[in-house]
Order: sequence, then C-alpha cells, then structure tokens
Amino acid sequence: MRPENKKKIKVLPNGPYAVSGDIPLNQLRYVSDQKGASTEYKLIQQYKTSETYHLCRCGRTNNHPFCDGSHLAGIPFDGTETASRATYKEMAEVLEGKQIDLLDAEDLCAVARFCDTYGTTWELVENSTDPAAIDIIKKQCADCPSGRLTPVTKAGEIIDPELPQEISLLEDMPAEAHGPIWVKGGIPIEDAEGNRYPVRNRVTLCRCGKSKNKPFCDANHMQNQGELE
Repeated sequence: MRPENKKKIKVLPNGPYAVSGDIPLNQLRYVSDQKGASTEYKLIQQYKTSETYHLCRCGRTNNHPFCDGSHLAGIPFDGTETASRATYKEMAEVLEGKQIDLLDAEDLCAVARFCDTYGTTWELVENSTDPAAIDIIKKQCADCPSGRLTPVTKAGEIIDPELPQEISLLEDMPAEAHGPIWVKGGIPIEDAEGNRYPVRNRVTLCRCGKSKNKPFCDANHMQNQGELE
C-alpha cells in the first residue's frame, strides 16, 4: 500500500507555494464592527483541490488563488526568504497583566484587527480586573490569524486554540485588500532549500509579493487598499 502524503507547504524558489497532502482550502472574509475592528470570520467559498496544488506568492496570477506562471512571464518578483528561524517563544515579549499574561511576537502581525474588538488586548491584559475580561482576551488572541498574541495563565499555561489542518485565504473587506494566506493546525512549512521553519499552530503567509518578512505576511498588503476585486 502506498503511504499517504504528509501535509506540508513548500516555498519554491521565486515561485509559488507547493501544497501537498490534500489540505482543504477555503476563502474567508473579516466581519467588522462600526469602528473597523474585526469580530469574526465569514466563509465565502470552499475550493475544490487535489492532493497537490500551487498557491500564488507573487500576487499577479490571473487565476486567484492558484499560480498561473505569471512569475515566469517577466513580472518582477523577488521571492527571497528573509524570515527569522527563531521559535515563537524566542520572538515573543512578555506582558504581565493583572489576571493573565500575554506573549507578543510583534514581527508576526498581519493587521487583522481582532485585537481591537473590545478595547485592545494589551489594555485588557494590563488594566482589567473583571474576570469576564479573560474570556475576551482568549477569544481575541484565538481569532488572530498570525498567532502574534498568546495568553498565558498565571500558572504558566499557554493557551492556544485547537485548529483544523486547513488553509484559508483572508479577504479584508474594510481595507479593500486581499489579506494573507492563513495556515492552521501546525502544518509544516519548508523553505526553498528544504529546511523546515519552526512549526506553529497558525501562521500567515504573504500572497501579495511585497512582504519584507517572506514567506510570512508583514501587512504590506495594506498598501494595496482599494485593489480588492
């Protein structure tokens, strides 16, 4: 019997993301309140995929979200990977709060704005003595697609949401911009040389081609406001 392909994402040199292992793919949009803070996700569509498929990384494909070879057609695209190989704990700073603490790896931020929904997460951690605030903090952190923020109990327990192994394309309607590729469930990501990045429960990958932290999103897609189709 032929062994099953393991789920993984491979960054191809100056090319797309090669996805293997029959990973489900869907498209979600941020649902926002009147202030522009994100409150939840709404499913737009579920894509039909195969055991392997290739997702555009340069942002120029005419077959969104799949690669159509545009990066080979003379379109300027430098896919050089510049991201750190540091683990999340190595990247994160600790904010001590009144009831709960917070790990914050700012370099991972994709500006999804779930941390702004009920006052900022940082304000709630630092100032709130209301026990109900802990649930709000947990939800805001869990909804953050990049995994920048992680709550930690006073006993030292790291609180991370359980997520399915799937990929979601995020659409930022308020900013009128295509957001990043949200990779969930600890799917391994390999660089162009076959080395594995530290595996995390959730990461956001660049799909506009402009990140300075490739292959990960650094919110440079926000410069493309008004370009959402």
